[in-house]
Amino acid sequence: MNNAPTGMGMGGQMMDAMGGMMMWGMGLVWLLVIVLLVLGVAALIKYLFRGER
Repeated sequence: MNNAPTGMGMGGQMMDAMGGMMMWGMGLVWLLVIVLLVLGVAALIKYLFRGER
């Protein structure tokens, strides 16, 4: 029942924060990959249909 911060408690909080930031980072990386993939597909479709005219 002691709420005093200990070294282990602080380390655990720091590790939790690092894990959360890494999850956010991975989420942003995947979002960037998906956006680039969609733009690449759109550019390819535009290029292919432009060539038919």
